[in-house]
Amino acid sequence: MSDMKLAIMGASGRMGRELIRAVHEAEGCVVAGGTEAEGSDAVGSDLGELAGVGTLGVAVTDNPLELFASIDGILDFTAPAATISFVELAAQARIVHVMGTTGFTHDDEQKIEAAARHATIIKAGNMSLGVNLLTALTRKVAKALDEDFDIEVLEMHHRHKVDAPSGTALMLGQAAAEGRGIDLDMHSVRSRDGQTGARKSGDIGFATLRGGSVVGEHTVIFATEGERVELTHKAADRGIFARGGVKAAQWGKGKSPGLYSMIDVLGL
Repeated sequence: MSDMKLAIMGASGRMGRELIRAVHEAEGCVVAGGTEAEGSDAVGSDLGELAGVGTLGVAVTDNPLELFASIDGILDFTAPAATISFVELAAQARIVHVMGTTGFTHDDEQKIEAAARHATIIKAGNMSLGVNLLTALTRKVAKALDEDFDIEVLEMHHRHKVDAPSGTALMLGQAAAEGRGIDLDMHSVRSRDGQTGARKSGDIGFATLRGGSVVGEHTVIFATEGERVELTHKAADRGIFARGGVKAAQWGKGKSPGLYSMIDVLGL
């Protein structure tokens, strides 16, 4: 079987370079392209040299349409506006789209669902094995504990992260809501300031911290009178997300069009 041809969106960014390295090091796939926005200094650069793995003979392009016609899948950890443009092209090309982007609007989500009728999309707020195990555990614990246990999701990321709460925090909150059998949108509390009154039973709270170079830390707290259960994941290396993205792409090869998650990839 031939190697899977993968392209990296936003190839010159921190995550883009991690993805280039992950694809280059993985068996069964090859770096077949990468994109950057028109006018970027990285356009024309060798992808291998960008990532520090040596010359690969594959250059960054600002023309995704042409690129998508010659590859099997894309790894996309960019920004919502860019991802929405890529998802439409990926659907037309019938290729695998691994989507690690976060911060989508409701309208964005609808566009992604529509594209999944034609493309194989693997979408997750976090691609790491550990976080997806944490998600599964959160769902089980929320189901096991009654409403006497309040649920709070605490997350911290580096100072450059632009969306809050993080996609992972929202994924964990959704898992907790599913475990409780409630609608997260109806029970989500994103901020508290001033005289907020007592905590409402059944709410799921989110707290956001930003600072330094923290890659990602998430804790789900189940608290009641006299005791507290905490589930925590700490990421120290962005490579875990990149390697998870490559695993997702390889899993998606040959799959029918649809919207999948890392829970599907990992069989959880």
